[in-house]
Amino acid sequence: MFLSAVLRSAVSQTARQVRSLHQSAARAGAGGIFVHRDTPDNNPDTPFEFTEENMKRIDAIISMYPTGHKQAATIPVLDVAQRQHGWLPISAMNKVAEVLEVAPMRVYEVVTFYTMFLRQPVGKHFIQICTTTPCMLCNSDSILEAIQNKLGIKVGETTPDKLFTLLEVECLGACVNAPMVQINDNYYEDLLPKDIEDIIDELTAGRVPLPGPRNGRFSCEPAGGLTSLIEPPKGPGFGVRPDL
Repeated sequence: MFLSAVLRSAVSQTARQVRSLHQSAARAGAGGIFVHRDTPDNNPDTPFEFTEENMKRIDAIISMYPTGHKQAATIPVLDVAQRQHGWLPISAMNKVAEVLEVAPMRVYEVVTFYTMFLRQPVGKHFIQICTTTPCMLCNSDSILEAIQNKLGIKVGETTPDKLFTLLEVECLGACVNAPMVQINDNYYEDLLPKDIEDIIDELTAGRVPLPGPRNGRFSCEPAGGLTSLIEPPKGPGFGVRPDL
């Protein structure tokens, strides 16, 4: 009985110490709850109209799909809307539904499913840090801690000047370059805490740091250098039987 109580206490204490997982989307990512609630900044009357330039983009996107299948363009048209506005208020979703000639619910279903679509405002520089297993094993927690200390915010929060929003996400597909973050459309890889601090400083100063690895390697080449494809190509016919 005593051993059981001690074990329960130890497990409980360990659980409290473990960093919370999968909370970002509930705070800021895909917008939290899946049921819309009108707010002063997000309601059907929130002003939203596509710019003339973006309408041309949308027409070009829709033209790539068969006649009568405008709905197939839902994701790329939502992307245009989000890039124009920074996030997707419900009025933007309604406008997308109007342009694609579908019921608004068809658009809501897509927006609430894909975490790339943001139903709450984010900062100018949207930092998404991967903490899935490969990045975690490469000490992504130290990168997360450096970001939080540098910006004075926690996961799911935005800085008071609206410059940065921090989100913890699942695998971003750059495991070989772990640890890494995505900031807007750019990947910053092979990071050390000092690297992410420098990146934030550059963004704060209005500059866009060069994306990619920060440890000097090219793309996702082996960290120890190339081990294959190290000779010039042999050319046509190499290895082919002479009678063929």
